[in-house]
Amino acid sequence: MNETLEFLVRHGAMVLFAAVFVEQLGAPLPALPWLLAAGALSVTGKMNWAVALAAATLGSLLADVIWFYLGRYRGQRVLRLLCIISLEPDSCVRRTENLYTRYGMIGVVLAKFVPGLSTLVPPLAGNAGVSTARFVFFDGLGSLLYVGSFFLVGALFSHQLEQIISALSGLGRGALGLVIGLAALYVGFKYFQRQRLLSELRMARISVDELYQKQEAGENPFVLDLRSQLELERDPLLIRGALHMTMDEVPRRHQDIPRDRDVILYCSCPNEVSSARVALQLHRKGISRVRPLLGGIDGWRDRKYPMTPRVMGVASAQVQFAESDTPPAKPA
Repeated sequence: MNETLEFLVRHGAMVLFAAVFVEQLGAPLPALPWLLAAGALSVTGKMNWAVALAAATLGSLLADVIWFYLGRYRGQRVLRLLCIISLEPDSCVRRTENLYTRYGMIGVVLAKFVPGLSTLVPPLAGNAGVSTARFVFFDGLGSLLYVGSFFLVGALFSHQLEQIISALSGLGRGALGLVIGLAALYVGFKYFQRQRLLSELRMARISVDELYQKQEAGENPFVLDLRSQLELERDPLLIRGALHMTMDEVPRRHQDIPRDRDVILYCSCPNEVSSARVALQLHRKGISRVRPLLGGIDGWRDRKYPMTPRVMGVASAQVQFAESDTPPAKPA
């Protein structure tokens, strides 16, 4: 039997617990090979499937509970941290919020099967005020289904998996080097893609001080809040005069955005990447006077500039901002 499988047989539950626990904490160390191998060993009687399944499920649940409590007591700080370290920071967080908004606690189960989302959902649920018992139930169910599905696949293809592992072992260090090299190329490509997007609009960004001065001078820029619905429910205050529109709504509602005024975009993601992407979309639609807000809503809030509750509808937002005779008091 292959040395890798022998190691798993000897240490069994401990290896599975550690592999799944580390993966669910967000480390780029996939537990999938271990789960498949455990399923293959279980069907041959070399591993107790019940103990192995319980250990892997517990590892997943424990990691998620840690993120859940971090999200509850550290809120947006934890989400921003995950946003920063993710390869697809802005789209990843946005997809997670959309999944949770649409499916609620069922989204906690579904996220287990979507790469990149399983680590983000627990702190999101904690920040949303979900009860611990409710989270543990649904996350435990999702963890059990996630681990069990790969156990089943491993059991069904046990002979093929052992042949593949043996073939890879025969290649030695060359196979490991190839895998590491491909992973490094992928990470490098995503980093380059992200930096190129930021550089395209870096010169066009506007600071929160500039935006505030424009508003005070009566220049009447059109300000667009791009946060998700879930994030808006947690924090319903917008920058003064802003209209809310999710990034998914922008392509079909771009006609509501004026072409003859400065359009300022903001979100809550680091480096304004989401705003930059939407700005590029609007450029393609013929809206040229568009600029991401440097620092987003956090930068505006840090300066204690005026904020207002959300106004429903495009027309009402435009009227409120355009016809306001008395601007809010300047911050102290």
